[in-house]
Amino acid sequence: MDKHARANGQLVLIVEDEVTLAETIELYLRHEGFRTERAADGERALELFRAARPDLVLLDLGLPKVDGMEVLRRIRAASDVPVVVLTARAEEVDELLGLGMGADDYLVKPVSARKLIARVRVALRRGRAPAGAEPQVVRAGQLEVDAYRAEVRYAGRALGLTPSEFKLLQHMARTPGRVIARTELYEAAIPDGDALERAVDIHVVNLRRKLREVGAGASVIRTVRGRGYVLEDRQP
Repeated sequence: MDKHARANGQLVLIVEDEVTLAETIELYLRHEGFRTERAADGERALELFRAARPDLVLLDLGLPKVDGMEVLRRIRAASDVPVVVLTARAEEVDELLGLGMGADDYLVKPVSARKLIARVRVALRRGRAPAGAEPQVVRAGQLEVDAYRAEVRYAGRALGLTPSEFKLLQHMARTPGRVIARTELYEAAIPDGDALERAVDIHVVNLRRKLREVGAGASVIRTVRGRGYVLEDRQP
């Protein structure tokens, strides 16, 4: 392994049943210093996910044995590891966002090496807890956003969020009571995404559902028509 690879060393699990494409993706990633594991079916993907504990999963949806949607469900039930979905149909992105499956990004095949690497790096960066001078715990009413642990709690109850959902809520919690435009939320939480600003709306729907599940009211995140969203600083 070269010096660049040793310096990086993050592990990407490539789940793709088309051998030529999987080999090409693996070459792209290894050239940039990533370690890789490959699985050609959903069953093997889950085995490797549990055994290798990758830093990111590149997941095709059309898999034998266990389909990609089920693989994603099982990964999300066990971990918030970044997942980038590979799909052959652009219209599938809207469907997946609507289902709130918890993927962090979507790439429509065929994909260039440059775009693939850029999106992998963005997803990995999003998945890490922020560092630096920013407060590690931000509070807005009963909501606590813990950057150190990459956790969100409402009235002491933890929410299971994807990295993108975490970044979105974290950005809103920094300035509670302020109306934030969709474009700003998009740039903060979903940079370089294939899905456009509608992804913000769907992430907000999923955040509201998860907040309700831990006892938060429906108005914690309020829509301001034509302007964006606001996280209320006074919550029941």
